[in-house]
Amino acid sequence: QLQASGGGLVQAGGSLRLSCAASGRTTDSATMAWFRQASGKEREFIGSIWGNGGTNYADSVKGRFTISRDNAKNTVYLQMNSLKPVDTAIYYCAGSKRSLSYANSRSPASYAYWGQGTQVTVSS
Repeated sequence: QLQASGGGLVQAGGSLRLSCAASGRTTDSATMAWFRQASGKEREFIGSIWGNGGTNYADSVKGRFTISRDNAKNTVYLQMNSLKPVDTAIYYCAGSKRSLSYANSRSPASYAYWGQGTQVTVSS
């Protein structure tokens, strides 16, 4: 089970940090990821992180967003800086059953576990 938190309302240019806590299973060997879904749009890949700390980001957030994980706490983080109004969406964390390939890590269908989503709203 994944529990996402940390969303809220922030002005453009501001920062937020989202957390995703896993319970019931360890995430060391899993690929963890963040997706987002804006109103009326499809779910969009933001980034993923492997057990060894390797990361993979969408071009739209590269240089602004950073994913990290604390395996001891079974928690994954999404640090979001320089936020823009277009970043407004519901943000979801996801976890796979086993380590994913680079390509598969970008697809929502690759993930078996999902958090409930947390709303991020960026005002202009």
